[in-house]
Amino acid sequence: MDHLKNIPNMDEILKHPEVAALIAQVRRDMVVSAARAVVAQLRAQLIKRPQTIPKTVMLEEVVKLIKTRISALTTGTLQEVVNGTGVVLHTNLGRAPLAESALEEIQGLAACYTNLELDLQSGERGSRYRHLEELLITLTGAEAALVVNNNAAAVLLGLNTMAAGREVIVSRGQLVEIGGAFRIPEVMKASGARLVEVGTTNKTYPGDFLEAIRPETALLFSAHTSNYRIVGFTREATLAEMVQAGRQAGLPVMHDLGSGVLFDLSPWGLKEEPTVQASINAGADVVTFSGDKLLGGPQAGIIVGKKTYIDAMKKNQLLRALRVDKLTIAALEGTLKTYLTAEPQLLVPVLRMLTVSAEELEQSSFRLCSQLQEAIGDHPQVVSIMTVALEDRVGGGAYPIHSLPGFGVEIAFKSRLETIARLLRESRPALLARIQDNCLLISVRTLRAGDLQQVAGLLQQTLHRLGMEDKTGAPEGLKER
Repeated sequence: MDHLKNIPNMDEILKHPEVAALIAQVRRDMVVSAARAVVAQLRAQLIKRPQTIPKTVMLEEVVKLIKTRISALTTGTLQEVVNGTGVVLHTNLGRAPLAESALEEIQGLAACYTNLELDLQSGERGSRYRHLEELLITLTGAEAALVVNNNAAAVLLGLNTMAAGREVIVSRGQLVEIGGAFRIPEVMKASGARLVEVGTTNKTYPGDFLEAIRPETALLFSAHTSNYRIVGFTREATLAEMVQAGRQAGLPVMHDLGSGVLFDLSPWGLKEEPTVQASINAGADVVTFSGDKLLGGPQAGIIVGKKTYIDAMKKNQLLRALRVDKLTIAALEGTLKTYLTAEPQLLVPVLRMLTVSAEELEQSSFRLCSQLQEAIGDHPQVVSIMTVALEDRVGGGAYPIHSLPGFGVEIAFKSRLETIARLLRESRPALLARIQDNCLLISVRTLRAGDLQQVAGLLQQTLHRLGMEDKTGAPEGLKER
């Protein structure tokens, strides 16, 4: 166990100037706890992979890791990420970046009291949901609207209100699962409704719904398959056909759009997603969709439809557990206001990324390539930097088989590509890019204004850190942290 003798003791660690400086800034017990955790980690690694490391090197590595732990506590772990993946609605990156109008709304209301649940005219208690309802009615053509904390909650509330203890008929081809293992059958069970499957995986007809209707039937349910497509020998009852069947049987129809879009993207070749307005016009009684996907707003579940059903949901006790706070309302209100303008695709970041021209993307890739060549082109690890054509994705469970022609920059390195990608993720802000054919690919579609210069700086810093890591003799396991 001689290789363990150079592990610094607690007294040596706490007397280190950088650790002493930490103790002057934060609670001493926090620093001691972090030091003990780091030493325990180091000891476990050295037992597993014995190696002799100079005491000075080990002490410096311990101090660095202590500072990292304290920094994570004091600055938080949620941080900015520069999205170079070309996936517009990246779930792991928080989906939709907010529009300026949403940010202004949040900034203007977050630090002050608001009339969240106060009717300023009467002085009586009001409803938090009224702040968004008129906007949603105007934009969708629905009779009423309600907002909860996400689309899963919207579906749950709708089913529980309209069908608890009764049967809901769904096509087998629409029993979808989305991210996070959210499954239509499971949420239906949680809502208290009983699932009745009709048709087959690839073919369901309107008559299948009519044949399955019984006195226990409460609702016909349609789930838009936004994150996959069944192609080939297929037939699915259209929403209009389901509405007709529902009218014939005296039953409401609920349409879960999943992503949900308020702006017609078909002029830009994105035709697979029905708009919310189209679902309302087709006669759906209740339509549910997300706020943070194609809408381009904050996380929210939006419910629009017939007033009688929305009013019933407002009286459901579940709503208290699913309600949104003032910041979500502010952000969503700011986002929805942009849809009242003539060209929301210029104001909502998600729409702007989806509708940007190929020419503009190509020019951005040229600028990024030039800045990268200037910043890191002469680094010994860099083999080549060039602009390339790419295929980007919408993401967020929308347009699953549609690729977006894009452009970006490809960087080839001599070696250490995985390490470089890790160091970029560890930067502040972090940079997430693609790894393909042993190269780093940075798509310009998902870069915001000002990101081009920042990307060049992050690559420059990362290659500097790579050289510094190579000079240390710290255990590889510690480097990975």
